[in-house]
Amino acid sequence: MATSSGSSATQINSGSEEALMDERKRKRMISNRESARRSRMRKQKHLDDLMTQLTQLQKQNHEIITNINFTTQHLLNVESENSVLRAQLNELTHRLQSLNEIISFLNDDHGDDDDDDDKTSIDFTQPAVADTTFLNPFHLAYLNQPIMASADNTFQY
Repeated sequence: MATSSGSSATQINSGSEEALMDERKRKRMISNRESARRSRMRKQKHLDDLMTQLTQLQKQNHEIITNINFTTQHLLNVESENSVLRAQLNELTHRLQSLNEIISFLNDDHGDDDDDDDKTSIDFTQPAVADTTFLNPFHLAYLNQPIMASADNTFQY
């Protein structure tokens, strides 16, 4: 009988160990489930944060593109205006050079040389006569034309 009671005690110990193992297994399973739930929540929060960041970056990107487009348009306008101003500068420089040449010609050929009587002096206060009309800069038609420059044909590709 001693053996059977020892055997029963072993079965009781074995049964309580088994119950203890089942309890540990059940607790570990509950802990794992809770850990997996927390992991899914962290993952979802991270995904939500990334989506918020994506929205903010898309908004910033749109603002930057808008600013670039505005700045590019402004640059094109300034370049166009600069081109017109350069054309006007070239035209005015050419006109000034022509006027200086005319003045130089008039001063050289029609100056106040007392010893040379065959040269005549031009009086700009009197109307020009037919043979000296080309010498009077106020009668030169091309000098009275307005300066015309346009940005329409400036940038042709």
